[in-house]
Amino acid sequence: MGSFVRDPAHWLYKFSPDQWIAASLHEVRAAEAAFKMHNSRAGLAGAKRAAGMALNAALILEPNASWGRTYLDHLMALSRDATVPEAVRAACLVLLETPLPGGHVVALRTARSNERALEAARDVMAHAYAVVKRHAARAANEPGEPEKE
Repeated sequence: MGSFVRDPAHWLYKFSPDQWIAASLHEVRAAEAAFKMHNSRAGLAGAKRAAGMALNAALILEPNASWGRTYLDHLMALSRDATVPEAVRAACLVLLETPLPGGHVVALRTARSNERALEAARDVMAHAYAVVKRHAARAANEPGEPEKE
């Protein structure tokens, strides 16, 4: 990929890959705080958003139309993507299959299930971060550029 060009009007290019990673870190901290306040709905939604925001960073660098546009689209696509590590696919499934509290079915929430959702989000975020850093390293060592240490 060439250099990043910001487009404030575009859903994906309004932030750089590094800014998407930073936004995902902020979102996962908000999810942690929501779980601590016993707001499981906000915590789980925040964990899913954090993972999706980080995946936006990877999507900029490795465009893939099958990932869709929404955070949930990204998670669904990666849960079935054999090119990503199994741990990432499994983490996506955890986030997708963890039921939101409320509705017709009562989902028992525990600190352990909340932490499982947060860990799944962190695993997906780590994968996206690795993609961003891998591309940054390649860009830093492109032909014509002196190798950076």
